[in-house]
Amino acid sequence: MDTMRERFVSTTTALLDADPGLAVVLADITATQFDPAKAKHPDRVLNVGIREQLLVGVAGGLALAGLRPIAHTFPSFLIERPFEQVKLDLGHQDVGAVLVSYGASYDMAYMGRTHQSPADVALLDTLEGWTVHVPGHPDETEVLLRDAAAGTGRVYLRLSGETNRAPRPVEPGRMAVVKRGSDDASGVVVAVGPLLDPVLEAVADLDVTVLYAATVRPFDVESLRSAVARATTADVVLVEPYLAGTSSHAVDEALLDTPHRVLGLGVARQELRRYGTPAEHAVAHGLDPASLRQRIGAFLG
Repeated sequence: MDTMRERFVSTTTALLDADPGLAVVLADITATQFDPAKAKHPDRVLNVGIREQLLVGVAGGLALAGLRPIAHTFPSFLIERPFEQVKLDLGHQDVGAVLVSYGASYDMAYMGRTHQSPADVALLDTLEGWTVHVPGHPDETEVLLRDAAAGTGRVYLRLSGETNRAPRPVEPGRMAVVKRGSDDASGVVVAVGPLLDPVLEAVADLDVTVLYAATVRPFDVESLRSAVARATTADVVLVEPYLAGTSSHAVDEALLDTPHRVLGLGVARQELRRYGTPAEHAVAHGLDPASLRQRIGAFLG
């Protein structure tokens, strides 16, 4: 199986061949993989070097010129470092772009804090008009990338080296029921992107409904409300592969007229100062199946 990053390159290369209105902006990261595409489309595959603020600024300029830009690098350098350019050059100018990151919260834990970005989705959440996709498999990456490239809005596609074993049919903007609880189900668990497999393993013996979200913004209010209506209690557990509680406010807004409880699980705010591996970070943040089983079971009772 190829990786999400490899699928991003192959899909974008095919899209560049098919659509003369598409452009790619890079900041050295993944530039070598795009060399064949650059040879064919030198005016639409641009590498600005390690200048991430310029990366986003150029994307904004291309959008103003009528092109559909795809900008790519690691999430620390795509959202956190050039956040002002994301806010102004894209948001304030009200132009569309597709930002594609690879590395997630701690895929490159061995490179230290500079390459860890658990707060990227929360940062984008402070801005209006963003669609945020968090695929859990390379096949889902391709579906969501093609949809984003064909649109006109501002889209963030968050790719990871962590994947689920099998792809799920994804409809941009919609959550899917992957485990349906009984009429006496004790709650609803929302699993985001590559955390679906650990969640399904964790709740295998629990009577809960599990929703799978590969799109987290806009939040699928209708699917959540429908699942909560079938449960005996309006208890919702969010399991997100970035900062814990990022989508808790979205659940609160979706269930504004319903007394409910929310448990937001994800990457803790406390910084881990030992580099370690992604698997070790997952355990440390309580996102491995055993930890999830204990935390979800304790909340739902």
